[in-house]
Amino acid sequence: MPVPALRRGLAVLRLLAAHPGPMPATTIATALDLPRSTVYHLLTELETAGFVVHLPDQQRYGLGMSAFEIGSAYLRHDPLEKLAGPLLRRLVERVGHDAHLGVLHGRELLYLLRERPGRPEGLVTAVGVRLPAHLTASGRAVLAGTPRDQLRALLSTGAPLERRTGRGPASLSALHTVLAAERRRGWACEDGEVSPGFASVAHAVHGPDGTAVASVSVTFRHLCDPPCGQSWPELAGRVRRTSSEISRRLGGSPVR
Repeated sequence: MPVPALRRGLAVLRLLAAHPGPMPATTIATALDLPRSTVYHLLTELETAGFVVHLPDQQRYGLGMSAFEIGSAYLRHDPLEKLAGPLLRRLVERVGHDAHLGVLHGRELLYLLRERPGRPEGLVTAVGVRLPAHLTASGRAVLAGTPRDQLRALLSTGAPLERRTGRGPASLSALHTVLAAERRRGWACEDGEVSPGFASVAHAVHGPDGTAVASVSVTFRHLCDPPCGQSWPELAGRVRRTSSEISRRLGGSPVR
């Protein structure tokens, strides 16, 4: 039995997912050829369920946390993991460090896969662990491709951002600065922000619509105080090649 309201609600979510940023309700109504009253009703229901977030200062709507959680749940199933597993193992053989595949889960980075070298380096991060996305290289690789308004809706709580080791961005504005630098560089890194004595580099995996759906990271021992700001371009290049191959197999377009 057809359910028109459900079909229209899903159409709103698909439209928001395909758009590079939040949209006004009137634009949504025009794009879907629906009455404005119907669209406002759908948006209200979707907002109540957490699938849509309203940005009142801009009079626009974007995807909410529930939409991110469902997308992450899909990616936790076979397609991504089966495609990424062999490539992650090959990466570990080449670099000799722990490698991870992660996806956003709300404000956190959820690790789906982990591959370890023959001589592990003592890192405790495991499959199923969640960490603040803004502190991890993996999380920032995905966040760097998230529109600014959606990023604010996802992370803004009015409180300072969590810092585990005294390093890393402590505010949303500081995070925007970090993400801008990582966009210019083409890959993300963190130095002691998650665990003292360890650093990571990461690159995003892109889906068919070009959005970042996951990330590949490599974590290794590195200790400096204060943070030295060192970058690891050769290692990042290997991570990028792995993430680009996963993107290609997912039907996405590898991004530098």
